[in-house]
Amino acid sequence: MLKRDARGAATMGGVRLEDLLDLGTEPGEGTERPRTPAYVYDVDAIVQAARDLSAGFEGAPHLVAYAIKANTAGPIVRALGAAGCGAEVVSGGELAVALGAGIPADSILFSGVAKTAREIDQAIGAGDRGIFALQMESVEEIGRAAARARALGRKARVAFRVNPSIEADTHAHVATGHDEAKFGIALADLTAAYEAVDAAEGALELVGIGCHIGSQLTRTDEYLAGARVVLDLAAERRAAGRPLAYLDLGGGYGIDYGAGCPVSPADFARAATRLVAERGFSGTRIVVEPGRALVAPYGVLCASVVMAKRSRGEPARRWLMIDAGMNDLIRPALYGAKHRIEPIDAPPPAAGTAPGYRVVGPVCESSDDFGEHPFADPLPRAVVLRDAGAYGFVMASEYNGRGLPTEIFLAGGRVATIHPSRDAAAWAASRLFG
Repeated sequence: MLKRDARGAATMGGVRLEDLLDLGTEPGEGTERPRTPAYVYDVDAIVQAARDLSAGFEGAPHLVAYAIKANTAGPIVRALGAAGCGAEVVSGGELAVALGAGIPADSILFSGVAKTAREIDQAIGAGDRGIFALQMESVEEIGRAAARARALGRKARVAFRVNPSIEADTHAHVATGHDEAKFGIALADLTAAYEAVDAAEGALELVGIGCHIGSQLTRTDEYLAGARVVLDLAAERRAAGRPLAYLDLGGGYGIDYGAGCPVSPADFARAATRLVAERGFSGTRIVVEPGRALVAPYGVLCASVVMAKRSRGEPARRWLMIDAGMNDLIRPALYGAKHRIEPIDAPPPAAGTAPGYRVVGPVCESSDDFGEHPFADPLPRAVVLRDAGAYGFVMASEYNGRGLPTEIFLAGGRVATIHPSRDAAAWAASRLFG
């Protein structure tokens, strides 16, 4: 998490950020350090966040299945796996990352509404028994999974991801549990889903039921409403003599992007664990799928200031132009998200004491705009975009011929790994190939 040292400079993991980077903007000013834009992650803090969440289950059997889509970087996935986390994946590529990072197949769940036959084969064929569960999101998908299991000569473990018909108080683009969402099996279709699994006897084993209502949840009530739906369904299965191996209560735990967040991931875990016990399922394994909450607060995007622009009309307008754009961090353009942007070498000015600047990047789109933020004179030579450890680099692109940003991973108070950027010349060569 971003902190400030005695002179106000931004630090992460005990390392001063400006000392990591080449912040020069003119030829001849550079150093051998990585150039901006650059993501910096505190891997130790990420691992501690996972441990804090795990402690919230208060000894109940559970699996923290890290949602790899939030940040697929190998150093992060390996560290979380070593700390005891499993993984939740949504593509064959993410499954390969999880397995390659040392996460056992028995601790991996595969979600997604349109898994290809190749991806299903990859999941069923992993390890000695396939992955922990393929999460079925439609009745139609069940037959496809059964066919691939028969073709491979394996019995595949599957789970139902149900759509609990709950409207989460979050952005429309990340709400997943309502009736119009493409995700999950509708409650009205569950009878057909059970029949499809029964018809595939010998090829499929139903091991779990779960739901996921959305992301960036800042209170527990809607989350627990989804959990109650899952528990009702589990109780029905148990009464029918078909108990489940686990209950998947999803993730979506919110973080503080600057406006506050009154609950922690461990608060969700404690509330869910107590509800599960109250309903008589205390011995059943609880699975959760956090992504953002484990990584977002512990990553930042560092950018050099290219120049300021001022309009002298009425009203006067100010822009601060940085070398990071929407291709590096698309969340503001995609969701209207606002990340705190602060000087790298000094604390942000107190509210109302400095003029506002619209912080914009170099991409040739009006949506390449990170919102208005206060900056005092003299303007900083570099800035930090906070809470960018999730859905940052993984959603980055090379639009406008801009190379992907550098990634720097800190552990033990030092730089542990650097993933360098691909520069403009390398990008051009890739487009000219053949």
